[in-house]
Amino acid sequence: MVDGELCFDAQFLSIDQADLLLEQLLAELPWRHDELTVYGKAHLMPRLHCYQSEQNLQYQYSSLTLQSQPYHGKVLQLKRYLEAATGLSFNAVLINLYRDGADKMGWHSDDERELGNNPTIASISLGAQRCFKLRHKQKQATEISLELPHGSLLLMAGALQRHWQHSLPARKKVTKPRINLTFRYLETSA
Repeated sequence: MVDGELCFDAQFLSIDQADLLLEQLLAELPWRHDELTVYGKAHLMPRLHCYQSEQNLQYQYSSLTLQSQPYHGKVLQLKRYLEAATGLSFNAVLINLYRDGADKMGWHSDDERELGNNPTIASISLGAQRCFKLRHKQKQATEISLELPHGSLLLMAGALQRHWQHSLPARKKVTKPRINLTFRYLETSA
């Protein structure tokens, strides 16, 4: 991919692994439903989320400041498996729960300062298959759509976050939940 790297593995986790992990995380994670301020108006986020790491790391995006919670045991196990499989290191994960097709994520880039110049984001999808869209910031006509199935891994790296935006649009026909775990490395001042 020009202006960044995109790698996709549709079967990163087996169906059995993904089924068990989805069931456990739906029931056991401390889901939050925060408000975002968009153009001066407060709105409930169109999804639930939680943020975890081994260290006490703060992460800011949109109008939110998140303080990390300790990794859930299964999330930590998944992180270690991901790092072994990719040779990459991650120190935090933002986990989003899309309860059904009405929940969504608008166009954005993961380009917060604490992620560094060329962050690598490892996105693992569990549950309902959803369409993930990318568009180039300069060439708005350049758009890519990927279907992200249960148990898949999408790696976004290099300059991708500087040159592209991504979104998860609403899909009325989707009735089942989807969890997306986005592992990342936050630069710390320590």
